[in-house]
Amino acid sequence: MSEIATTQGSGSELSQRYAGALMNTFGPPQRVLVRGEGAYVWDADGARYLDLLGGIAVNALGQAHPTLVSAVAAQLGTLGHVSNFFATPTQITLAERLLELAQAPAGSRVFFTNSGTEANEAALKMIRVHGRARGTSRVLALEGAFHGRTMGALALTHKAAYREPFEPLPGGVEHVPFDDVAALEAAFEAGGVAGLVVEPVQGEAGVRSPAPGYLAAARELATRHDALLVLDEVQTGVGRCGEWLSHHAQEIGGGIVPDVVTLAKGLGGGIPVGAVIAYGEGPGTLFGPGNHGTTFGGNPVAAAAALATIHVIERDGLLAHVRQLGRSWRAALSAADPRVAAVRGHGLLIAVELDAPIAAHVQTAALAAGFIVNAPTPTSLRLAPPLVLTAEQAASFTAALPAAIDAGARAAARQETS
Repeated sequence: MSEIATTQGSGSELSQRYAGALMNTFGPPQRVLVRGEGAYVWDADGARYLDLLGGIAVNALGQAHPTLVSAVAAQLGTLGHVSNFFATPTQITLAERLLELAQAPAGSRVFFTNSGTEANEAALKMIRVHGRARGTSRVLALEGAFHGRTMGALALTHKAAYREPFEPLPGGVEHVPFDDVAALEAAFEAGGVAGLVVEPVQGEAGVRSPAPGYLAAARELATRHDALLVLDEVQTGVGRCGEWLSHHAQEIGGGIVPDVVTLAKGLGGGIPVGAVIAYGEGPGTLFGPGNHGTTFGGNPVAAAAALATIHVIERDGLLAHVRQLGRSWRAALSAADPRVAAVRGHGLLIAVELDAPIAAHVQTAALAAGFIVNAPTPTSLRLAPPLVLTAEQAASFTAALPAAIDAGARAAARQETS
């Protein structure tokens, strides 16, 4: 208990300790959180918040879900970790389940990682291997894309502020305009493309979806030019958009079959785990012994967490719940306040677009009112709550939104005049 006691203190005290012990990569913490239950979390000072960000689309089952807790504890009490010189039943079973849920054809294979960034790094290496065998090396990604912050994933990420401090990045990556089939076709026709990496819905860019048919066009172009089509489903997969994978939805993917899909975030329900799914014998055999590796990828505890998360989503009918709640909540948010210019999204990945660049101030006001949201762009609020969010909980935020916009607008005006 003495070790646990050292973690206690007021929010102010713990924030000071944070500043003295952790690198300043995220800025000062907005709050110090100490416990959670379902879609709610509590801070060190006892205040409760409705978590509508879900650890950035991670906590699919909310906090302290009994099935997830039980599965992790049972696995940790049996076998906590082994090297990848060995296999475990949980690792094998999870790979089989992912291939099933992904509707992957015979010959498909899975590689496990610890995060979405690592999954995208592996996918980039697969593109390099595929391209080298064909004498191609160009990699295409989209403007507005976010694929991670390690060097390879960062090369795929578009935002200059993330990229420039670390240049030169791995070469050969080109960004083409978002949702522009003609521009994508021109990039392919220039020749030498080894792969295209696309988010079916761009989360960090403000929950932007390309027009229906875009991914089908991307699939056709990649097939015609013998390039890999990689779908980054790190944020959009595992039920977030109302399907196991967002591109399964007719309005997003239209039933296309990619070559590679990357997963993470919600897959482990809060336990770090990522995956690369390679579709068919060709992509499934790009990596051979020694081509890639990981110490913790496929860890039995992480695999048990992922299996439990999948089980609960299936058992409790959460895919249908996400679709239904997402539709009704987006409609309610659209009508909540005249300063809401638009509401975008699929399932429980939603952006509330404001008519002024005050989103960061509205985020702060919402937190003060007991709601955790995120402002990925100056004009948009992102909602990615636990999939177990109730209609009543969603309605409480909708009712509070006008006051948060009021407070955000006042704060923005004060900042402008100071």
